[in-house]
Amino acid sequence: MTTQPSASRTAWLMVGLLFPVALLNYLDRQMIASMKLSVMASIPDIGNEANWGLMLGKFKFVYAVFSPIGGYIADRFSRKLTICSSLFIWSAITWWTGHVESYHELLWARTLMGISEAFYIPAALALIADFHNGPTRSRAVGIHQMGIYCGVMAGGFAGYVADAPNLGWRTTFDFTGLIGLLYTIPLILLLKNPPRNDPQPSAPKTSALVAARELLSNPSFLLLALYFTLPAVAAWVVRDWMPAILQKSFNISQGKAGVSAALYWQAAALLAAILGGWLADRWTRHTARGRIYVSAIGMALIIPALFSVGNAPNLNSFGLAIAGLVLFGIGWGFFDCNNMPILCQIARPELRATGYGLMNFVSMTFGGVADWIFGILTDRHTPLNLIFTLFATLALISIGLVLAIRPQPNAPVGSP
Repeated sequence: MTTQPSASRTAWLMVGLLFPVALLNYLDRQMIASMKLSVMASIPDIGNEANWGLMLGKFKFVYAVFSPIGGYIADRFSRKLTICSSLFIWSAITWWTGHVESYHELLWARTLMGISEAFYIPAALALIADFHNGPTRSRAVGIHQMGIYCGVMAGGFAGYVADAPNLGWRTTFDFTGLIGLLYTIPLILLLKNPPRNDPQPSAPKTSALVAARELLSNPSFLLLALYFTLPAVAAWVVRDWMPAILQKSFNISQGKAGVSAALYWQAAALLAAILGGWLADRWTRHTARGRIYVSAIGMALIIPALFSVGNAPNLNSFGLAIAGLVLFGIGWGFFDCNNMPILCQIARPELRATGYGLMNFVSMTFGGVADWIFGILTDRHTPLNLIFTLFATLALISIGLVLAIRPQPNAPVGSP
């Protein structure tokens, strides 16, 4: 009984330490979308929208491939060292990005950033899930995801920095890269690996092949991976292309477009992640499917949100676009804070980071393809409402997928 308060403080300290890392993880990848005009003007051999989309997509392709590798390394060796190494390397690459001079160099910078950042999220969420058992798990994950939303919102302001004559887009990469490098020092000193409660600590660790076979033969894991992927197709287009969509559709400045595209829906997602985490933790006290139900509610909100965003330019309604983004953010917050907790209900603790890495692999692969294809469709003047109707259809299918997931009989329901 005397160790419980200390353990609780440590568990929440881990979330607090990882919050800035999550913020930097998404700030460093998001801000380039808000500075598209400035970057393309500075590096003219980017050339066209398809090349820009390919650059965005290439980040996701390599992130996808290395995410399960990073997850397996975190499961097999050390979550702490995986997280700290990832932060240090991607921060150095972020700094270098501010010094590239050609499209070829930019492609390499984004490729290496994708590789290094792929090791963070699976390890971080698995570490949080290990420290937070049962009644606080969704809330802890939700608070961590708030760091992601804050990073995207901060990235939205990068357009103003890019437009400032005395600053420019390269300054943002210099600054954020140095911040990440410096934060690695306190992180490696204070972050802890989760306690292991394995009754057989000398048992051999699961090999990569056995881990993959166990996860891929689990029907609920396959449903979760697909559920995790389909909404992300729309989310990545919203993150990466919405600043350009708003700027072009409503003839506003690069700075205003970047802030409008990121601030409203990410702020809504931030608040919804807290509410969704609290609601899921309480609901799970009564039924093991509580987190599944909360996630499904979020997905139901995403459907009308996508219709609103897709039709706003045709109706020349900037307000409808923002309202759609806010509703999308609420739905996304409910969805996002429960993916790892649902995974914990269908997979062993030793496979959590690997499982999330595999989910990221599928999701980011499709997200990269979506970025690239969206650039091609933009060049071909495909109607935006047609594209977003397809996204809404994928969200509708996703509701059926998550409701079909069956938690393991021995998964903890949660307790006060």
